[in-house]
Amino acid sequence: MSFYKREINDVKSLETQMHGKDFLLTWDKTDQELRATLAVANILKKMHSDNISAKLFNSGLALSIFRDQSTRTRYSFASATNFLGLTVSDLDEGKSQIAHGETVRETANMISFLTEIIGIRDDMYLGAGNSYMQEVGRALDDGFERGLLNQRPGVINLQCDIDHPTQSMADLLHLKNHFGSLEALKGKKIAMTWAYSPSYGKPLSVPQGIIGLMTRFGMNVVLAHPPGYNLMPECIDIARNNAQKSQGAFMEAHSMEEAFEGADIVYPKSWAPFDIMKQRTELLKAKDGEGLKNLEKKCLEQNAAYQNWECDRKKMNLTKDKKALYMHCLPADISGVSCKAGEVSAEVFEASREDTYREAGYKPFIIASMILLNRFANPSEILENLLKNAQKRVEGI
Repeated sequence: MSFYKREINDVKSLETQMHGKDFLLTWDKTDQELRATLAVANILKKMHSDNISAKLFNSGLALSIFRDQSTRTRYSFASATNFLGLTVSDLDEGKSQIAHGETVRETANMISFLTEIIGIRDDMYLGAGNSYMQEVGRALDDGFERGLLNQRPGVINLQCDIDHPTQSMADLLHLKNHFGSLEALKGKKIAMTWAYSPSYGKPLSVPQGIIGLMTRFGMNVVLAHPPGYNLMPECIDIARNNAQKSQGAFMEAHSMEEAFEGADIVYPKSWAPFDIMKQRTELLKAKDGEGLKNLEKKCLEQNAAYQNWECDRKKMNLTKDKKALYMHCLPADISGVSCKAGEVSAEVFEASREDTYREAGYKPFIIASMILLNRFANPSEILENLLKNAQKRVEGI
């Protein structure tokens, strides 16, 4: 059976209700919907490799709203939407009427007359990012129901304060293909650990997304961090409940060495303590520059006490066969390269660099998959037609 036929059959066999539904949190999706997202992404990635066009739209906008800096996610969204035939437009809030007090409801409708999909990254304010995305969604529902919009654009979470679904799903697809199948992940140990960084204020959404997703598939997930570097309590509860349902495991540790012991996969990544992020949010809202400077100083001093939380060769030697798969959402803080001391040694990162690039390379196709499943009620038929009437993506290749 061909690759395409096998993957499309998988999509056909899965019960999904993703058409017209926003993708905001992985734990809001069923296991079958997550599997469908991975399968469609795999198909689209293979089509791109085979120079087959996936152009499904002859017109229409894909609108991005980035409230934080981004490289990989920004260009993954742009390339994914372009691959499907949409034109990308980035909303610069500083140049819009938002700066003059325009409401979320009004903005959401004004940007949506010819828009098919809206990607939002809002991870700066704890307790606000995901809420903003939901508010946009409600405004779009209202506009469509009242006949003000010809179509209700879908909304995709490109990272919020709670979850980073395009990243965690790209990571899961990387693991699926690296180990051969989702079933092969059952019982695999993944160490999601805090790592030292010379900066502060990094979002909680990556580690929260990882522990919330990998526990869905029977993995043995270990979350490790120094005392005080807690995640959101509700995300810990989600991971624990998921592990119980999937017959996997979830545990917390306060040592990187303990987490790395016998691990199949390691994911050392810095994040700010939950309590620090709460304080930071209040200071940002109050536009308290002096308070932010004092908080940053306090947090960096706290980080400095844990510079030994670095993924180095000695710790990697504790992993299964001394060669666990190293993962990172990038950019990593590389000791002696991007900073004096950081999350990972130059030796370990260089040995795993191609794997991390491969990991990142799944994100455009995960985003394209989320768009396709949102906009089309019959994804398997859509894909079959694209393949049946295969057009070259680029002539002359």
